[in-house]
Amino acid sequence: MSNAHNEHESVIKTPKQLVAAVIAAFLIPIICIILLVQYVSNESKSGAGSDSLAPEAVAERLKPVADVGFTLKDVNAPKVLQTGEAVYKAVCAACHTTGAAGAPKTGDAAGWSSRISQGQATLVEHAIKGIRAMPAKGGNPDLDDVEVERAVVFMANQSGGKLKEPVVKEAAPAAASANAAPAASEAGAQTASATQPLTSSPSQQTQALAAAAPAAKADGKKVFDASCAACHGAGVAGAPKVGDKAAWAPRIQQGSATLYEHAIKGFQGKAGMMPPKGGSSASDEEVKAAVDYMADASK
Repeated sequence: MSNAHNEHESVIKTPKQLVAAVIAAFLIPIICIILLVQYVSNESKSGAGSDSLAPEAVAERLKPVADVGFTLKDVNAPKVLQTGEAVYKAVCAACHTTGAAGAPKTGDAAGWSSRISQGQATLVEHAIKGIRAMPAKGGNPDLDDVEVERAVVFMANQSGGKLKEPVVKEAAPAAASANAAPAASEAGAQTASATQPLTSSPSQQTQALAAAAPAAKADGKKVFDASCAACHGAGVAGAPKVGDKAAWAPRIQQGSATLYEHAIKGFQGKAGMMPPKGGSSASDEEVKAAVDYMADASK
């Protein structure tokens, strides 16, 4: 009898054992649930491996790590003509906003009325070829005639005129030039093969040509005459006149680097504003050459 009684006796004999049993009753199911959730999650991830072979996933993995930061352009593509307002802001505003060098201010109907009465053709001709202190095409020879006319129309119509927008003619079919291109390429290849050793690579040929023909230094006076003379020749809009030593002395003291920066990026002075590169399309080296010319002539 005593043995049977001992067999049915409970294993929990103390309060501590009771507390431990209660805690275990709660923890064990929770642990089981957590383990089950992790197992299901891992199964889902491993099952998603088939999606890694999808075209979208493959394309994403093959995508370059970084973008080069620029877009390659086709040099043979037709030029995109600027609007009249864009040309005005980039080239014409320097003088036609302030009235520098006698330029009629945009919006001044009285100043433009006599010019508009000459007719659109005359206005455009003066703008393209230049007149008095205004250089040809405002100092930017890269502008297309249509772009110049658009700028003239924009300024005149802002000043009481009613000029018509120029009609852009479509380019002629380029079939003949396309047919001539292969022949020209073949002739060029034959000439290159006749003048270059067969063992030289294209990179070696390029280096040899670069060494044989060093880049010519920009002509500062030529750039000055084309882009800077309109203001710096007469000293308009607060521009220091070339040859005026007193006006140039404090500027020369700033150093060439500062002069270059103001000329390339533009500068807002007390008497007026100079647009970047004088409103021209000159390169940085050409602008620096023009600055050197003006500074040397004013020492």
